Amino acid sequence: MNTGLRITTFAAALAVTFGAAYGVGQGVGPVVADSPPKHQGEHTRPAPEGEKGGHAGHGTPPAGGLQISEGGYTLDLRTPRVTAGEQADLRFTVRDADGRAVTAYQREHDKELHLIVASRDLVTYRHLHPTRAADGTWSTPVDLPRAGGYRVFADFTPAGKDAENLTLGADLAASGPYRARQLPPESGTARVDGYEVRLTGAPRPGKASELKLTVSRDGKPVTGLQPYLGAYGHLVALRSGDLAYLHVHPNGEPGDGTTSPGPDISFTATAPSSGAYRLFLDFKHDGKVHTAAFTVRAGGAAPESGTPEGHADDGHGH
Repeated sequence: MNTGLRITTFAAALAVTFGAAYGVGQGVGPVVADSPPKHQGEHTRPAPEGEKGGHAGHGTPPAGGLQISEGGYTLDLRTPRVTAGEQADLRFTVRDADGRAVTAYQREHDKELHLIVASRDLVTYRHLHPTRAADGTWSTPVDLPRAGGYRVFADFTPAGKDAENLTLGADLAASGPYRARQLPPESGTARVDGYEVRLTGAPRPGKASELKLTVSRDGKPVTGLQPYLGAYGHLVALRSGDLAYLHVHPNGEPGDGTTSPGPDISFTATAPSSGAYRLFLDFKHDGKVHTAAFTVRAGGAAPESGTPEGHADDGHGH
């Protein structure tokens, strides 16, 4: 894969609208608008201004990332509901235009498919690595800490000479007592597992900009980052509100003769619109993968590197 900019986004959609309260007690699930139809049928809403038709204007990549079907492929989520705090087997299939399960993929960043699960309040984040059975069914264990609405993103490229990378999304509900949480405040510093990660730069609407993340531990720069998914860092950005998905790859790769293993990891990104975004950086050091999370605003001032944020909610799911 090209190690420069790669952002996968699609027209915004919202498949399930969750009620203000969720059931309390065993066996009671969240209140939803309706039962999920077969294949998690797609519900759409108008795109943000300047993004009609999946485009945000001249020079700006398509915005979104929330379509369940795109380019003749559909994400068939077989596990639309789980119970908060209990491990479940998350199962899904990618189907082609004829409804057949896809069994051939191009490997990108060491994987045939990347699976992201994020809560709609962008507090909980999981980057999972499912396994595929011969019949095309993917599965992975998942344990979500809190009740509420989640979005499942499958990022993949089907096998084929002219195949394009796709990110499909479907809604997942976690039942249990529900408590609303606010988007974490903007900050240019995150602390996770004894590491400090500083963010320099911010995404700009319609313009490419550099995002540089600097990793340190105990006040010393970390210069021994290890390759993870074929790179020294893996960055996912989600837009607050509709959870538009931006998958951003680093500038450079291990072994290219110019990219050092830290402390800096550089990305180039273009925001499809102004607004708040949540950034999740995965990096590997001393044999373990860590996730640092930031809230930033596109179209506004870069966040101050004052009060550090924590990492994504209790557990990374790597």
